[in-house]
Amino acid sequence: MIIDFLLANFSAKRDKDALVWRDQPYAYSWMEEAVKVWAKRLEERHVMASSVVSLEADFSPNAVALLLALIERRCIIVPLTRSMETSKAEFRTIAEVESIIKLDDQDRVSIENLPRSASHELLLRLKDNHRPGLVLFSSGSTGKSKAAVHDFVPLLDKFKVPRHAWRTMTFLMFDHIGGVNTLLYTLSNGGCAVATEDRSPRGVCRAIEKHKIELLPTSPTFLHLLIISEAYKHFDLSSLKLVTYGTEVMPEATLKRFHSLFPQLQLLQTYGLSELGILRSQSKSSGSLWFKVGGEGFEIRVVNGILEIKAKSAMLGYLNAPTPFTSDGWFNTGDVVDVDGEYLRILGRESEIINVGGEKVYPAEVESVIQQMEGVADVAVAAERNLVTGQIVKARVKLNTDESLADFRKRMRNFCRPRLPVFKIPQKVTLDNQDFYGERFKKLRREAQSAEPLNREKQPGPD
Repeated sequence: MIIDFLLANFSAKRDKDALVWRDQPYAYSWMEEAVKVWAKRLEERHVMASSVVSLEADFSPNAVALLLALIERRCIIVPLTRSMETSKAEFRTIAEVESIIKLDDQDRVSIENLPRSASHELLLRLKDNHRPGLVLFSSGSTGKSKAAVHDFVPLLDKFKVPRHAWRTMTFLMFDHIGGVNTLLYTLSNGGCAVATEDRSPRGVCRAIEKHKIELLPTSPTFLHLLIISEAYKHFDLSSLKLVTYGTEVMPEATLKRFHSLFPQLQLLQTYGLSELGILRSQSKSSGSLWFKVGGEGFEIRVVNGILEIKAKSAMLGYLNAPTPFTSDGWFNTGDVVDVDGEYLRILGRESEIINVGGEKVYPAEVESVIQQMEGVADVAVAAERNLVTGQIVKARVKLNTDESLADFRKRMRNFCRPRLPVFKIPQKVTLDNQDFYGERFKKLRREAQSAEPLNREKQPGPD
């Protein structure tokens, strides 16, 4: 059996909490029995072995049990959450879904078998080899969503090595590689996965206090929001031991501020991609942006400043895009990095580099400086075309003061001059009331079409 090692762990930890959902604990004995029950019901409801199944849920008890039962049934699982609601029909079509399993707010399950037979070569390869699969859709924040197809077995293999048992918050989404990794890591080590529907700073802090959470996997954007909200002042977070962050570049100012507020916490930068899985990592220190990445099953190299990775757990390919791998299996991550011996430091996405007259500007570096200014709630930096320099640096800023654009712009120039070269100081600034992040708490630098900025007039360049 594919998940024998998990079920054996469930049996050994029967009396321990496996999951907390809506403040209700579910023991490993419950989870072990629920997996068996759903394995039987899937058979009764004619969800065929090796079929393509969309599992439309979050981290609820039945969703977790169904995920494991579907893996054991060697199904190809397409997890979808509410954040993808408007795209679900399209994604089901791309993934050639043959059965839909939906879970409502009360964790009740509905199953619908569709009159469709999957025919994509990657899906047929999994079916023919009787292997469970996983289809993950990218967020599409920088273009069309891509559907990455994984063989689930290599993804599961790394969880067979015992590691630390944590009480862990499932902050990253159910349909995100980081969310899947968090869940499987927790269950394979006898930890407890604490689900939260409220991912606001107050909601997260409340859950940490109530459920004595030890490990919080999250994003730099969320840590920034936590800092400026000051929600941490109103809750007891003493149970927290480890905070891991990934999914985007960490601004240096955010890391330093968070580390100064919580010097007792271990901070760990993680790295993973929907196409490759999650790599093992080790930060140089809790306050450092330098980290090692790799581990068993992964090889890394840097080519022309871009991180490339070869992984045993790499996807088989995309359902709706050409293969991105080189002929010998290397994947270009698109992440620009600095190298110092064994350590890397991520500078930003190659696609987001701003080229000002031949000089490179990384948005996260500029954002890190502006975020240090008093009254700045958030900032998003991106390129804007310019006839003279090719591109200029543009900043959208959210203020928590009633400062005018002219006053803020003057103050920003004065603040940035000793901290940034002139070409990196934003030449265009707009004030905007909207949030610069999505439901996955990841920085959105491209301006939404529906955004209504407070002032959009072009401004002259910095003095």
